[in-house]
Amino acid sequence: MPQEPPRYQERPSRLPGAVVWTWDAPARPPLRPRSVLPDGCMDLIWTGGRIVVAGPDTHAFEVDPRDRASCAAIRFAPGTAPVLLGVPAHELRDQRFELASIWPAAAVRRLTERIDRAPDPAGALERLALDRIADTGPPDPLTVAVAEGLRRGRSVAATAAEAGLGARQLHRRSLTAFGYGPKTLARILRLQRALELIRTGLPYAEAACAAGCTDQAHLSREMRDLAGTTLGAYFAPDGAAGANSETPHPSGSSTTA
Repeated sequence: MPQEPPRYQERPSRLPGAVVWTWDAPARPPLRPRSVLPDGCMDLIWTGGRIVVAGPDTHAFEVDPRDRASCAAIRFAPGTAPVLLGVPAHELRDQRFELASIWPAAAVRRLTERIDRAPDPAGALERLALDRIADTGPPDPLTVAVAEGLRRGRSVAATAAEAGLGARQLHRRSLTAFGYGPKTLARILRLQRALELIRTGLPYAEAACAAGCTDQAHLSREMRDLAGTTLGAYFAPDGAAGANSETPHPSGSSTTA
């Protein structure tokens, strides 16, 4: 019997740090909502003939099982989308909305027509992002360096010192670039590091310490606060991890909108 093709597929983007991904909806949608965990990233998603912006999340985003249409998207590395969109990240925090609500309707209509005709909608979104960056210039290199330092597990203080930023400067730039302060971004990226290690088979306690948590209890608290669930429930066969396996891993880590 032929194997069913994977519903989720991704490939590296020509835009540094970004991932281009597609997700084909199953014929029978799931009965329960699924959670997408915060990852520090933002996405442009083509779905149902619309371009949707997924802002940076501070908690798990519940996907309504009735809203599981196929989609194509580009996921941006932490801190890189706001310059492309022309909107500070904190104004997009914990939101999903159509691009037409922040860009001129006529321009978005032309873009949607172009993407609708494209044989590869995800590639067309990538082309849009590349064209925009060519016009706007690259994101702030200091905040890109901050995201990379935090992704590697450095402390907020050490990362700020490396970037030559004071605490207030770092917080202000972080709100614009990431949607929240550097401590929140550090927590989110640390949680994602731990989850990635657990996916490789590492026990919870070892993954917690390797990711920078003080112990397994610390990781469990972060999981409840940021993901709204427990490690056991998330990694259960029918738990939220099943949903995340259908969406991309965060651009800020190994490679979920």
